[in-house]
Amino acid sequence: MRPLRLLAAVTGSPRLLGAGPVAAATPVRVPPDSLSGASGTAPAPDRPGARARLRAWAELLRVSALFTVPGDALAGAAAAGRRPGRGTALAVGASLCLYEAGMALNDWADREEDAVDRPHRPIPSGRVAPGAALAAAGALTAAGLALAARAGRPALAVASGLAATVWAYDLHLKHTKLGPAAMASARTLDLLLGATASAATATTMTAARSATGGRPVTARARSAALPAALALGAHTYAVTAVSRHEAQGGSTAAPLAALAGVAGLAAAVLRGRPAPGEPPRTPAAAERILLPAFAAAYLRTSAVPLLHAALNPSPPLTQRAVGGGIRAMIPLQAALAARAGAPLVGLAAMGLVPLARALSRKVSPT
Repeated sequence: MRPLRLLAAVTGSPRLLGAGPVAAATPVRVPPDSLSGASGTAPAPDRPGARARLRAWAELLRVSALFTVPGDALAGAAAAGRRPGRGTALAVGASLCLYEAGMALNDWADREEDAVDRPHRPIPSGRVAPGAALAAAGALTAAGLALAARAGRPALAVASGLAATVWAYDLHLKHTKLGPAAMASARTLDLLLGATASAATATTMTAARSATGGRPVTARARSAALPAALALGAHTYAVTAVSRHEAQGGSTAAPLAALAGVAGLAAAVLRGRPAPGEPPRTPAAAERILLPAFAAAYLRTSAVPLLHAALNPSPPLTQRAVGGGIRAMIPLQAALAARAGAPLVGLAAMGLVPLARALSRKVSPT
């Protein structure tokens, strides 16, 4: 009778095959949420909640790297001799949209490769559908161009070049020797977008001519911001060259070359030479204090992990060097703004560093 009593206790039935009452049997209730329907024949499907979907998209879009974007427009405005205004805000919005479009398109284009090397990423793990990622890339690109258009035709022209570079990089150039140069060009154009949009005025571009030479105001702004844009592009080139080895590791030459590059950039920023055609000026007290501090922060953030990756080119240390290089863009932008005579703008950009560091602990920027 013991087997019958045991079965009766499990089923909750007081009688089983004429076996008489089982007084000590205690019914065992099955939680209703473990069944798919009234008959309880199948387990319920495991559907990700809103928080899980939000985290998947945060990983896809690399939201922790977003804080490196606004400084491009701020440094561009400073290099163009403009205070941040409506055009700068539009440039920041356009840059954020185009940057996120590139992140979504990057993972869509790499979905087959990531299925082998990075199966934990949102698309190969099944947390984000490939079609949804591609649609997001298209929508974000359109939104970025629309915001740039509100800053004027010259800003739209720069943003269009930036968008074309981003799509060309993700769809083809990233796997060629031109990959680092394409990424550097994108970041260079992003700073020039900030300079162009910030210099736009309410008058028409045909009426906005300089007193000498007849050049449009936005063209002069881009020319003035070009040295800063090239400096940011050079840093981006170095980081991108290192990132090509982050999955397998094994490269000592790339981190060493990047280390030499960031050291040279820090020294060039500290020299603070005026742009061609501009008279020498005496730096203000805030600039004399903040510029070396920003340059030191840039060097520390990027150089230390690069040195570790050069000494031990393992995938984790190489990925850490890439992440440090991405975060180092913020103090570099701040230093470029301070060198252009806007140290307080640089200080505002540096305010994004704690946010970027805190979020990077939760969502990887690479």
